[in-house]
Order: sequence, then C-alpha cells, then structure tokens
Amino acid sequence: MLIHLLKSKIHRAQVTGASLEYEGSLTIAEDLMVKVGLLPNERILCSNLANGERFETYAIPGERGSGTFELNGAVAHLGKIGDRLTIMAFMEVESAKARRWKPRVVVLGKKNRIINERGI
Repeated sequence: MLIHLLKSKIHRAQVTGASLEYEGSLTIAEDLMVKVGLLPNERILCSNLANGERFETYAIPGERGSGTFELNGAVAHLGKIGDRLTIMAFMEVESAKARRWKPRVVVLGKKNRIINERGI
C-alpha cells in the first residue's frame, strides 16, 4: 500500500514579487528548491499565512541566492509582497517505509534566509 506523505516543505517564505501577466506558477530561488528536493515544474500546495488562501501550482526555479518567491499568473491574486507562505510537496511512500520517512523542511527568516532545517 502507498501512503501520501510530506516530501518537502518551505515554511514562512516571504513573497517578493507578483506577476499577473505570467503564465502561472510560483518562482522559488533555485538554491532553496534544491535544499528541500523540489524539482522544476513539480506540483506544489501553498498556503498563505496572511490571508488563509490555499492554492496548487508548480515550482519554477528563480535566481540562486536571491530569496525569490514570486506569485505568477492567477495566483498573483491570492497574495501580496510581504505575505508569508508555506510551500509543500507530497510523495507516495510504501507503507513499510512510511514510519521512518523524514521530509526535507526549511524554515525561513529575514530576507528568506534559512533559520532552521530538518531531514536534510
């Protein structure tokens, strides 16, 4: 049996930009994507701590080291610069391995710099 578990999480990412005219997605600084194991175009679930909005989209890499988190396309309506997001990706794990599974998690602080990490 397969169990759906949290694979990756970026917690308290501060939105740095929004582009309504872009096709869609969430731009994430590439170094942070790599740190938690997110792949380009991977499906993600996002929650906005400022307004409670939740949305699904896909991740696209932004400039490494930039701290970029940009809402693109329709999701630009669901937040504004300065809002804090939790970004999650999930995976299927065999039930025999599920109890030992540890997601890769980073918590961000000022300027979207890592202040805590787990499972990495």
